[in-house]
Amino acid sequence: MSFAFERIEIPDVVLVRPRRLGDARGFFSELYRASAYAAAGIVGPFVQDNLARSGPRVLRGLHFQAPPHAQGKLVHVVRGSVFDVAVDLRRRSPTFGRWVGCELSAESGEVLWIPPGFAHGYVVLSDGADLAYKVTEEYRPELDRGVRWDDPALAIAWPLADPVLSARDLALPVLADLESPF
Repeated sequence: MSFAFERIEIPDVVLVRPRRLGDARGFFSELYRASAYAAAGIVGPFVQDNLARSGPRVLRGLHFQAPPHAQGKLVHVVRGSVFDVAVDLRRRSPTFGRWVGCELSAESGEVLWIPPGFAHGYVVLSDGADLAYKVTEEYRPELDRGVRWDDPALAIAWPLADPVLSARDLALPVLADLESPF
């Protein structure tokens, strides 16, 4: 098996295209191999696997976990499709406050690497979606943070004008009011 690793507009965020072997029965795809990812500069350890199910038009995010247990995430859609976004929160980064987004789907099988120091969010484009993701640190509720999804300073080009949001996500601060811990 093999992988193609593409550094997108913010080079620390990587789109991974696993090779699929298919025939009339379906396909087989290797989603993660530590040695291949390490050779591309994506190093674990990955210590927790998560599964999130969301209905149509649901927007989750933009979330991150603060240091000293900041999480890197390997995101993969196993059902449906989403528009997935990463926002650079690293104050010393030349891309601080910039975002990158791409469509991920079960059909494409692509995986997105979002390193620590980024906020993550997505909106469901299909009738529903299931996302599976590996993280580099265990979840710590006391370090759970976020930034507002519709912050005008970020100007994220979400593909839906009227997403379904949680009360928590509606109450998150804009980037200018966030004391970035990165």
